[in-house]
Amino acid sequence: GIMADALATLPQMIGGGSVSAAAFWFFCCLSVFVVSITKSGFGGSIGALAAPIMLTVMPAKLALGVLLPLYLCADIWTVYLWRGYAVWWLLFWMVLFAVLGQFLGWLVIGYIDDEMLKAVIGVIALVTGGRHFISMLPVTLGRLKAPHHKAMRRQHRKRASIWCSLSGFSSFVSLTGGIPIQVFMLPMKLQRFFVVGTLAWYFLFINVAKLPFFIELDIFTADTLMLSLILLPVVPAGVIVGRWLNKNMSDRLFYHIANAALVILGARLLFGGP
Repeated sequence: GIMADALATLPQMIGGGSVSAAAFWFFCCLSVFVVSITKSGFGGSIGALAAPIMLTVMPAKLALGVLLPLYLCADIWTVYLWRGYAVWWLLFWMVLFAVLGQFLGWLVIGYIDDEMLKAVIGVIALVTGGRHFISMLPVTLGRLKAPHHKAMRRQHRKRASIWCSLSGFSSFVSLTGGIPIQVFMLPMKLQRFFVVGTLAWYFLFINVAKLPFFIELDIFTADTLMLSLILLPVVPAGVIVGRWLNKNMSDRLFYHIANAALVILGARLLFGGP
């Protein structure tokens, strides 16, 4: 049938024969599973690993075309599961500045030094994640501790104008929008359900906002849409696993994992790790 033909021919057409069909489907499924788990369980930053995983078996432009529809499906499912936990007064400013950042990214995408942007975001991620763990050290290092979360909440508009704009911008030009938004969210130390619920709506809004720009840039093709359709069943499985993990961990463990992900992703951006 059509599906069987697609399973046999898409790895060759999209991957160019550089990997086996089995490896192609393994990495594609792993990429979608990772992003689905992290969107529904950890607020999305670890989902930045999804694109690098998929880039091991296909070119960047095709990976974008495959992933965005699946991101949207995961966003919709995650919003449904966490629908009662959004912090709306915060979300308004987050989305406003992120959409402005995306528009700026669209305007200047042809002039951006992608490697420089990744390096800057990598340093920020390392510093933010590292500061979380430094704050747990003895009092002798107290001057290196992170600012108090109440001060971070009071400054939400000012911080959103920086980090959410950068998130929208970097999401558009380099697939790293999850990192700046975690830099914005984590220091406020909201209860973990509200972190994930707010970010679920945030990613849904900014990914919908990308659609007209991606259509104009011819990111979507018949092949990418077929591959997205084949991988669609992976999304609910990952979302359900992510929600179960979040429901069964403490706030302390949640923040340890989320900040550790920032450190790992920052190092990957800086040093080109897997």
